[in-house]
Amino acid sequence: MEIVSKIKSNPKLKKLALYLLMPKNQARPRLWVKLFINPFKHHKGKGSLIRHSVRMDVMPFNYFSLGDNSTIEDFSTINNGVGAVLIGDRVRIGLGNTLIGPITIGNDIMFAQNIVLSGLNHGYENISLPISDQAISTKPIVVEDEVWIGANAVITAGVTIGKHSIVAAGSVVVKSVPPYSIVGGNPAKILKQYNQTTKLWERVRD
Repeated sequence: MEIVSKIKSNPKLKKLALYLLMPKNQARPRLWVKLFINPFKHHKGKGSLIRHSVRMDVMPFNYFSLGDNSTIEDFSTINNGVGAVLIGDRVRIGLGNTLIGPITIGNDIMFAQNIVLSGLNHGYENISLPISDQAISTKPIVVEDEVWIGANAVITAGVTIGKHSIVAAGSVVVKSVPPYSIVGGNPAKILKQYNQTTKLWERVRD
């Protein structure tokens, strides 16, 4: 931990460390990191599967874990460069998903196709600098147990999706979703909620 702190506090050492871990202007780790560090640093649960075409932009300085009996389908991208990506048990990450940490995903969750979750934002305030050169900020995304997210949805930084909720296809979620809710639209709004008294899913009036 002391060595890590020294590297982070020294710009030259930090730059050197990043160069050794990843090629310049790229997010993916070098081959030696994939082969000799990541298998010992990160966790892949029993019965879990990461398809061969998944792009694993996974670095050793933040955590990545995949729980038991979970699958990350083809053409997805996992990036933990600015925050951990933690995925629970019995989770299906569908075709072409993009997950940029910090993200915590619970258990028994279904992601459809082409979904984007990003806990990262780029600064833009200084007009004398390109946006790519400005500081980044992160806010964690949390997806609680039993959630279903439809195709082409976008979940933005800082959002929590409550337990047993549904995000409709094509939604852009910019605010946290209460448990047992169905949301849809851009920006996403609550369409239905489960009433614990009536035991029914009831429409929410505007």
